[in-house]
Amino acid sequence: HTSVLKATDKQIGGKHYKNFKIQPIEFIVANNLDFIQGNIIKYCLREKPSEKPNEKWDKIIHYAELGKELLKNKK
Repeated sequence: HTSVLKATDKQIGGKHYKNFKIQPIEFIVANNLDFIQGNIIKYCLREKPSEKPNEKWDKIIHYAELGKELLKNKK
């Protein structure tokens, strides 16, 4: 399957990242962020109308707790 669009020029399943000057994935890769940091960035930036008001913040908190728990002995 080939496409004339670059992968960073399209988004599957919505437009919640397309309005940013730099896509979250580009920022995450450029700064060598790990999976947990990347998810925190993504959840901070996206606005999904279907998401309940506190769901976004609960996800961010959950990923921060995962980072504390899973990465505490890695550094």
